[in-house]
Order: sequence, then structure tokens, then C-alpha cells
Amino acid sequence: MDHRENDKPVIVIGAGLSGLSCAASLHAQGIAVRVVEAADRVGGRVVTDVVDGFKLDRGFQVLLTAYPEAMKHFDYEALDLHAFYPGALIQVGEQRYRFADPWKKPFASLPAIFAPIATIGDAIRIAKTRSDALRDNDPNPAQDTASTDAFLRQRGLSQRVIERFFRPFFGGVMLDRELSTPSSFFRFVFSMFARGPATLPAAGMQALPEQLAAGLPAGCVMLNTAVSSLRDRQVVLASGETLTASAVVMATDADAAARLAGDGFRADWNSTTTVYYAADSSPLGENILLLNGNGQGLVNHICVPSDVCASYAPVGQSLISVSIVGPHDKDDAQLDASIRGEMASWFKHSVADWRFLRAYRISKALPRFRNTNSGTPAHPDGRFVCGDHVQDPSINGALLSGRTTSEAVIRYLQ
Repeated sequence: MDHRENDKPVIVIGAGLSGLSCAASLHAQGIAVRVVEAADRVGGRVVTDVVDGFKLDRGFQVLLTAYPEAMKHFDYEALDLHAFYPGALIQVGEQRYRFADPWKKPFASLPAIFAPIATIGDAIRIAKTRSDALRDNDPNPAQDTASTDAFLRQRGLSQRVIERFFRPFFGGVMLDRELSTPSSFFRFVFSMFARGPATLPAAGMQALPEQLAAGLPAGCVMLNTAVSSLRDRQVVLASGETLTASAVVMATDADAAARLAGDGFRADWNSTTTVYYAADSSPLGENILLLNGNGQGLVNHICVPSDVCASYAPVGQSLISVSIVGPHDKDDAQLDASIRGEMASWFKHSVADWRFLRAYRISKALPRFRNTNSGTPAHPDGRFVCGDHVQDPSINGALLSGRTTSEAVIRYLQ
């Protein structure tokens, strides 16, 4: 099929990062494309709400500037990115220790060796792991079967540094405190943190999909447009209207794609809860994560997004983000009480002044990474599936899946 002779557009279902990446890549090749989205905004799971002047990302999310696909798709200067400190604070009992990236903060990293966080042997082994990850950071080799936890132990890292740093830090990134995620994905993420900072856009994380959507032709993205079914390359909308396409890309989550495609594919999900508080002053006073190094409790980590980027809070106010990994059965009142109870030993009486803003319970926060992900599932009748559930569970994976799917669509149309 020659797309130049076909006046039917490619229809992308879903305006998350993968769908917008696919649409942008097709548009760049001169292919007519239309994006249909059931929600009232673009972004999929990357959404920012404004509540009482505070910017609340739905779930704790950051942009790693070293992501190869992010560098291809985004204008970093226009996003006005603000970086986190390269490292973390770790709470152990009532004491707090700094664990800095020794390549970026060499002098600040030295005290961690003498604190109850890591040993000199750990420092040497982490350096070797970092070097190896920078050389070989393929997130999806089919032969990878070792879990992240097993990999770290095989590298000789101590139980202490695994429990107090790697489990809360990378368990929070991958939403997997068991560190059962295949080690190839851990090595990829580890290398991304080594290559560049974690950042927040000044306008919130939703600035990412909005920037992608802004590069598409006017009217290309149809919001508030739900899809009820597919008939070959005909997209039947909930309104009853039928759109005919030259190809269809299902850039939805895995469950919706399976429903539309009529196959049995499903994704398993990792869940998270993010609770936001407002305060008159920051409990941290710097642009850094504070990890729970105690190995127990509900809270995995906290940060103050307005310490990273002042625009996340009104002038004179601070926004506090509390992250929980995995499911729980607490309502807002119980959740708030549990968090304040845990944080009282971390921050003493200041938690009494925190004002509860909103809790986001996200059962489908990240698809669980599988080393059998195929990258670009396609049907012979011109239907394609893309998303981080078929690549790897990250912003980079979503963008990569969208771009590679666009290439598969182009080959199909030729």
C-alpha cells in the first residue's frame, strides 16, 4: 500500500506519550494522522492537576534527561527543567545520612562510607556496576532472567546498602520493592541516572505530552472521543461515528488494547499511592529525595517538589510529596494518620502543620517489566499496538514504542 495514494489517515487510539510519539513520528514523515483520546486532556498516565495553586503530578514522576528517546522528542529548554540533587538522604531510625553520587558530588559522597549505609567495598562494587551499566545498558535482552535483587547480591553488594539505598531508591523508581524486575532494566535505569539528572518541568510533568501534542497539526488530536470497537481498519466511536483508517495504532493501556484487538494479552501492573501536603515551609530545604532506610513502614520516600522547582507551589508555600509503593487498604483519613505517625519521628512536630491536599491511588501505575516484551506487536490487517507495556515501563519505553511503531506502520503502508 502506498500511503501517498491513500487519503485515509492513520488513526492512533490514545494520546499518552506512546501515542503522541507515534503520531509525531508519522507526521514528520508527511503521513496524515489523527489521534483519538477518551479523556479531556492528553498525557495518559502523565497528568498534572492544579489544586489551590499547587501542581500535583498524578504519581511521583520525573524526567531523566539522559533518556535517548526523550532527547529525540523534547525541547528541554522550552520545558524549563529543574534538577534533583544527584543522590539521596536516607532516614535510619531518627538519624539522616547523605548518599551522594560520587562522580557528581565527590566530597559529599565520602561520609556515606563511614555511616551505616555502605562500606568501602560497596563503594568499589557500585563503581564497577556503574561502569558496566554505562557500557551495556540494553533494557530488554531476551536472555536476562536474573532479578535486580539477585543481580545486586551477585555483584557482592552488602545487605546494608541494598536495604537502605537500592531497595527504597530503585524500588521507588520501578515501583517494585521486592526488586524482582529483570536486572537488565535496572542496569538501564542505573545508567540513565549516571548520565544525567532527574528533573521536573516548570509546568509539571504534563508539559511533556502537551509539548508533543503542540507539534501536531491543529485538529489532529480529538479529545473526549471514546472508542467502542474496531472492525478491521474501521474505528467505531462511542458516539456511533465510524472512522476509516489506512492503519490503526492502539496506544492504550494493555487491557484496553486487548479488548479492542480481541486477543488475550494482558499486562500485570505495579501500583503506587502519592499523597500531597502543603506547608508553610519545607521540611527538607533542598532538592533531594529522602528515602526510608528503616526497612519497615508505609512510606517509601518523600520529597518537596517545590524545592526542586518553585513553580510547583504558590509563593511562600511548600509542596510535600509522600510516596508509597504497592497496594494498601487505607482511606484518606487512615492514610493521613499513618503517614503523620511515621513522619513524626523524622520531622518531629512539624508534621502537625502539614495540610492534606490530595491522595492519588494508582493501581495501574507501571506495567511490570517482562523480558519477553516484543516491542511492536502488529496484526496482519494493519492494526498495531504500542505503549510502555510492550517495551519497558518508563518514559523512554513509551516514546521508543511510539517511534518504532510508526516505523512499522510506514513499512506496512508502502
